[in-house]
Amino acid sequence: MHYGISELSALSGVSVRMLRHYDEIGLLTPQRAENGYRRYGDAELRRLQQILFFREMEFPLDEIHRIIDAPDYDAAQALATQRERLASKRERIDRLIESVDKALLECKGVYAMKDRERFEAFKKDLVDQNEAKYGEEIRQKYGDAKVDESNARMMNLTPEQYERMQDLQAQITNALIGALQSGDPAGETAQNAVQLHRQWLSLFGHYPDEAYLGLCDMYVQDPRFTAYYDESAGKGAAQMLRDA
Repeated sequence: MHYGISELSALSGVSVRMLRHYDEIGLLTPQRAENGYRRYGDAELRRLQQILFFREMEFPLDEIHRIIDAPDYDAAQALATQRERLASKRERIDRLIESVDKALLECKGVYAMKDRERFEAFKKDLVDQNEAKYGEEIRQKYGDAKVDESNARMMNLTPEQYERMQDLQAQITNALIGALQSGDPAGETAQNAVQLHRQWLSLFGHYPDEAYLGLCDMYVQDPRFTAYYDESAGKGAAQMLRDA
């Protein structure tokens, strides 16, 4: 079957406006009827399904474009990977629901949560999110043993250390905001951001100077890392941290 753009919108739940946008950026290019109308056949439907799977995992459109148009793209392998990530997401949600249920029981006076239980789901959530977003890159750069050690240290953080981690994250963001305002990577505010960042990093493992510099280089080279710092502290924050 072939579908017009309005028919495909009704079938898929993707707005006509978004389907036109996908066409404009070359992400989903329909066939054209003699009258110039867009027509979507089986190949286009399969491609749209792949796009929506990636969107569900919060991939940006330009990255989806790069992935599915790569010469070595394997749709079956992509689906297998997507299934693994969705299963992991489901497990994460299940853990959070379990934690909420325990907290509700505690509110009713029928269960007493242990201190470690209060934060276990959140810590595992952070580990899973980092693995999904950055696992492949950091495992290639530092090896499985280093990443597994870092994940284990996250899971073993005490409530005090977990609170310290969150406090340091807020301090790092504030210091980077100040550093961007000063514009000086060698200035006191920027250097303070580096020291705070290294304190935060030490919660998850030991990074010698060379490894630390390599990590900060990756913050600038990988757009996902760059976006994390730039969105929290302002455009140029990842570059400022690396330069500092």
